[in-house]
Amino acid sequence: MERLLQTIVLLGALQGFIVSGLLFFSRRLRTANRLLAWLILLMSMCCFSLYGSYINWLDSKWLNFLASILPLIVTMPIGPLLYFYIQSFLHPSFKLGKRERWQFFPAIIDLGKTIIALIFVTGVLMGVVKNDPRPWGIFIDHYNVYTDIPRWVSMVVYVTLSFRYLNKYKQTNKDAPGLKWLQQLIGAFAIFAAVWVIYLVPYVIPRYTNWMLSKLDWYPVYIPVTVLIYWLGIRGYLITWQLQTAEKKAELQLSEATVDTALESLKRSMEQDRLYLNTTLTLNMLAAHTGLPAKTISAVLNQHLHKNFNEFVNSYRVELFKERLAKDDAGQLTFAGLANDCGFSSPATFQRVFKQLTGMSPSEFRKTLPEARS
Repeated sequence: MERLLQTIVLLGALQGFIVSGLLFFSRRLRTANRLLAWLILLMSMCCFSLYGSYINWLDSKWLNFLASILPLIVTMPIGPLLYFYIQSFLHPSFKLGKRERWQFFPAIIDLGKTIIALIFVTGVLMGVVKNDPRPWGIFIDHYNVYTDIPRWVSMVVYVTLSFRYLNKYKQTNKDAPGLKWLQQLIGAFAIFAAVWVIYLVPYVIPRYTNWMLSKLDWYPVYIPVTVLIYWLGIRGYLITWQLQTAEKKAELQLSEATVDTALESLKRSMEQDRLYLNTTLTLNMLAAHTGLPAKTISAVLNQHLHKNFNEFVNSYRVELFKERLAKDDAGQLTFAGLANDCGFSSPATFQRVFKQLTGMSPSEFRKTLPEARS
């Protein structure tokens, strides 16, 4: 029976490695899938590490040392990854900014074992620490026990935040695709958190810790983790494929009236409202301005103008730049200043886009103007 459970844990880890790779390089929902890939990868690393300890892969002084140095069990980021995955799934333009990145900082708790081991090794090499690993090993064992508390708290906090975020989103977007999947995802992690705390409460009590490990080992926690890996990998990958298929079908079903209305609205937004002058313009912002679904805008641009959103907006910015450069007083302005006035967010982006759309650099284009040749 124990051998069977170990095999299940190993297979879960291997599937997690494979699926996380597929999700990471998926073109659809790129940010969301990469976040999900990291989430599955971290869980798979935990299972892989546990299986390695069962079959004595680390049964040597040097491998044990490497296991102490390498952070194989990193779980603090799982909560933030879940939370940000849900946001990026619902909003494809979502990006991890500074505010989001700092929420991964508590992962330093997972690195505690590595830091302690490095302090010990460095101290021994410098001659300031006695070469006796036993007290350090005991301290690491105790550290590993009690770090499960902030790990569990982190997961519960982010499951709660994810639940609130999804409920708020549903109030105005009841028919958005993928909502059922996200509800199931949050529910699965909530169930896992409940299972984990049932195991955790007696585990962190010193007189029960060894008894729990000798009687139950880590199977009550890691078998659910393995199930989550299987489910997340299969459902996460399938939902991406299903959304892509549904999007293609929706694109094919656009009526001629819808296309004409969308093209007119997009043209008015650029030529009259001049939205392209906004350096931070996004597809969602354009959708909000026109009242058109973002998917409809993308479909119309791709199928009828043969451009993506960035190419569509940048074409107006480049044309405006060319017009302003041709004016008599344009020589007093720098390319960077003109580009910013035309809606480009940075000189580097402007240079790249201008050459891509015109086949020449801005300076080469200036030489083609009448006043430059005279």
